[in-house]
Amino acid sequence: SMKEISIDQLAQALNENQIRLIDVREVDEFLAGHVPGAELIPMGVIPARTMDLDRSESIALICRTGGRSGQVTTWLESQGFNVANVVGGTEAWISSGRAVER
Repeated sequence: SMKEISIDQLAQALNENQIRLIDVREVDEFLAGHVPGAELIPMGVIPARTMDLDRSESIALICRTGGRSGQVTTWLESQGFNVANVVGGTEAWISSGRAVER
């Protein structure tokens, strides 16, 4: 089963520069509001962009609620990457009262 990371764990890991956060939503969704520090690689282009990822780094994947990022997490895990799905996604981040970048 895929690894998961909570919003609290993500916030701490980002704060300590221990994780790379990739948002797999579409450009318009990302621009509407994303977790500070997240980088956008839409789900559909992930397979073509695996050379931009490092198998030795910890990567968290996020989308709106966790569905798409869960699919990407499972796939990247099968490719040998150290990845975790952010439970609840960007909506959970916003619901927790944390800031978003636009």
